[in-house]
Amino acid sequence: MHTITERETLPWNALLALTTTAFLTVLTENIPAGLLPAMAAGLGVSLAVAGQSVTIFALGTVATAIPIMVTTSAWNRKRLLSLVIVGFIVANAITALSGLYWLTLLARLLGGVAAGLVWSLQAGFARRLSPPQLRGRAIAVAMAGIPLALALGIPAGTLLGNALGWQATFWTISALGVALLIWITLAVPDHPGSPASDRPTVRRTLAVPGITASLLITSLFVLAHFGLYTYVAPVLRWRGMGEQVDLALLVYGIAGVAGLLITGTLIDGRVRVLTAGGVALILVAGLALVGPVPTLVTMVVWGLGFGGLPALSQAAIAHAEGDTAQAVLVTLWNLATAVGGLVGGLLLSGFGAGAVPWLVPVLLVPALWLLWRRG
Repeated sequence: MHTITERETLPWNALLALTTTAFLTVLTENIPAGLLPAMAAGLGVSLAVAGQSVTIFALGTVATAIPIMVTTSAWNRKRLLSLVIVGFIVANAITALSGLYWLTLLARLLGGVAAGLVWSLQAGFARRLSPPQLRGRAIAVAMAGIPLALALGIPAGTLLGNALGWQATFWTISALGVALLIWITLAVPDHPGSPASDRPTVRRTLAVPGITASLLITSLFVLAHFGLYTYVAPVLRWRGMGEQVDLALLVYGIAGVAGLLITGTLIDGRVRVLTAGGVALILVAGLALVGPVPTLVTMVVWGLGFGGLPALSQAAIAHAEGDTAQAVLVTLWNLATAVGGLVGGLLLSGFGAGAVPWLVPVLLVPALWLLWRRG
């Protein structure tokens, strides 16, 4: 049996399993963005309605992250993580089998519940696996699956879906889940849960200095990002790149990996500055999408900006004890994702794809002001 012990180096095998868990989670949540036209046609719904498959996923996380974290706080962490991966396997298999919109939404809801547990566990697990002086870097490694999914997973899934049908992509993601379940069983150490008496309450967590402001800033940039990203396919079509969505997403994702690498190198002591830089780059990208800037250049700027933000948002609240702060972050992150999907869908339906990028400056100018005030 593996156990967590003190180390002077990063436990790469276990951390890379967590990286792959983040990859699987982000891929499951966001792959409809690349497959939206095909899914809409297959399910017999409009693009805006098909986009709610991302929204319902986020709502599943919002509704359950804190209650399930409370319910499972005493559970063995490794067994809980394994159960989450089973949830992804089942959710993606049902999505692949379903030709019915309502059944697809139910499967996506199940995936959202599983995602809530992943993000509540991920940063805490990475910290516990690693020595204190390497915990910031361990979180960055565990979160590396996010930009990797955007760089490799979603473009590859989009390409596969265009070639073999969107259902083939979900079957492939489900198979990846089976392989990951085996990896976790073999490589990830056991870790016990925490008694209820040791778990900080939500109120006590929010009273920790800096936590509330960090959560508000995170909510703003997540709402802006996913309000645009959920409808990236119709926006790119409006920009004249309807046949090159997979290329644009690949460029965006590679830039996101670069953004994470920069963040992982500089993160210690620079969380606020790096966050402000990332938010500013997304703001520039949003404005560029309604201007004459080449689309692929815009995707690079967007990817560089967002790549490190998930790790930075986790690091910004890492000084709060226990997993409660992570569960609150997960809830707000996915609430913002859901609201972003709804608002972006309303803009798309009411005003066309060209209106969607304007959501970015409306939300990110206040976020930058808050970051400046905190400095």
